[in-house]
Amino acid sequence: MEQHRPRLEEMLRTHGPGSMPASHGRYALIEQPETLVIVERMENAPFLLRGQWEKELETVFLDNLEFVWGPRTRLVR
Repeated sequence: MEQHRPRLEEMLRTHGPGSMPASHGRYALIEQPETLVIVERMENAPFLLRGQWEKELETVFLDNLEFVWGPRTRLVR
């Protein structure tokens, strides 16, 4: 978390609660504490995250978070 603190702060500032993009509901994951775990997985095990996510949840929220986070490996089709 410390390594990515500036990135996390920027993500919260631009897309978190109270921001214009957040008002549309597309970035609802950013408001959740689980986001820290999700972005950690985006950085360290993106294919595993995507595979597990697709089995259980709608991918649109993960896609939107991935867009904002900007991981090294893009998994959006």
